[in-house]
Amino acid sequence: MDPRDQVLADAFDRQAEGFERAPLQRDAGALARLVAFAALPAGSRVLDAGCGPGIVAEAFLEAGHYVQGVDLSAEMVRRARQRCARFGDRARFAQGSALGLASEVPFDAAISRLVVHHVPDPAAFVAAQVERVRAGGVVVVCDHTADPDPAVARWHDDVERARDLSHARSLTPGELVDLLARAGLVSLRLEEDWHVLDFDEWFDRGVPALPKDQVRARLLAGRARGFAPTARPDGGITITGSWAFLRGVKPA
Repeated sequence: MDPRDQVLADAFDRQAEGFERAPLQRDAGALARLVAFAALPAGSRVLDAGCGPGIVAEAFLEAGHYVQGVDLSAEMVRRARQRCARFGDRARFAQGSALGLASEVPFDAAISRLVVHHVPDPAAFVAAQVERVRAGGVVVVCDHTADPDPAVARWHDDVERARDLSHARSLTPGELVDLLARAGLVSLRLEEDWHVLDFDEWFDRGVPALPKDQVRARLLAGRARGFAPTARPDGGITITGSWAFLRGVKPA
């Protein structure tokens, strides 16, 4: 395994349990919105790139689709198989990278949720999904977004990396659109939504590079569009964040 991929695999092996329990990951409304936004034909064959513990896969399986999940983390794959076992042969999961996944038949769609900010080469990651989707198929990306001010975006990324070693870089909504456009996708669509995180829950499921009190201090020292901390009377911190839903079609 590539050294960077190994770092990611190890990090997500360690945080798999907390990730699977996280309110944001499991939010039923957000999952329903993702499935609706994808707008796939019934019975589509879907690639879930960076499938984690199978939460997104489960939502698409419940909608009647077929899902092939792939993730670098062996523990995530184990949990995905367990979570989606009731769907039988409609659910398949493999450990590895989307860049190296072999597929005999092109997928109707490729989905990735909260993955792009972890990968060192987002363009290659999206290109790999486009390559594995049939002509006329769909690629959907959902990810956190960065502030358009480069200095503010750097502060955001510094906080994210201090909290979790697996973080690479968050992209702005415009950068995410450009990513899909450069991959050759057409009929691009972008929607933005907001979510909230509790600092303690968010920090505790990460793989931190710094102690919690230092990350907390860094967080409270700044504010970004899409990453805004608010100190609460109970001593906790609420983070208001943004994420973008993007959809593109592979030309015929």
